Amino acid sequence: MEGRREIEDTLRAVLRDVLGISPARAAAFDGLTPLFGALPELDSMAVAGLLTELEDRLGIVIDDDDVDANMLATFGALANYAAAKALV
Repeated sequence: MEGRREIEDTLRAVLRDVLGISPARAAAFDGLTPLFGALPELDSMAVAGLLTELEDRLGIVIDDDDVDANMLATFGALANYAAAKALV
């Protein structure tokens, strides 16, 4: 699915830009790559910046009630959430 790939590419770009991780590291992320709690760069302060950037770049609105540990657990979980919001 073309839209899904674009969302994952955008998510990788946001992770690079907001967290300052290398392009190679971000490119290696797959659906099972753990995020929150596993990436030292992704602390509670960085989450707000990450979600704001995702909203801006994907043109979505992330509801505060949706933000939880499950949504941010893995790259795949966050990509699934973003895709559900963006591909409506």
